[in-house]
Amino acid sequence: MSEGGAGPANLKAVIDQLAAAEAERASKLTPRERRARTVARLTAVQALYQLEMGGEGVDTVIREFRDHRFDADLEGEPLGEADEDYFAEIVRGVVEHQSAVDKAVVSRLADGWKLERIDATVRAILRAGAFELAHKGDTPVEVVIDEYVELAKAFFDPTEAKFVNAALDGVARDLRR
Repeated sequence: MSEGGAGPANLKAVIDQLAAAEAERASKLTPRERRARTVARLTAVQALYQLEMGGEGVDTVIREFRDHRFDADLEGEPLGEADEDYFAEIVRGVVEHQSAVDKAVVSRLADGWKLERIDATVRAILRAGAFELAHKGDTPVEVVIDEYVELAKAFFDPTEAKFVNAALDGVARDLRR
């Protein structure tokens, strides 16, 4: 999925780490529900990347993930149960609100930077995170940012993860004052 990143060699560890970190926060979700949300976010990023690279329609990609990807293995182990409705909500939401989502992200890029200059996987991470920050007010800002930063760490070196952290933190300040 990544064009130049370190690769998803440690995604299962990231999912486990995120679930443990969120368990420490006050949450209305059970551990199983939290992990399912984490898997939903990971697969939403993958689906958004696929949408951008493949040019398929959103319903086609969501159906493909539901029919074939959620039962797949990651690093030889089951990916885990995903909150498929949450996954679909993120993917559809990014597509439906892409102009506003992109505007929120672009406002946090350095002067002269365009979203198109950013790696496609990082773009997908930023779009998914910005959508959640804008439209999922029941999810704490810290959870959204932490989850997407950890996903960035799984695919890229620390520089990109810091970039994702700074951009989403700025988007959060803009959208959830």
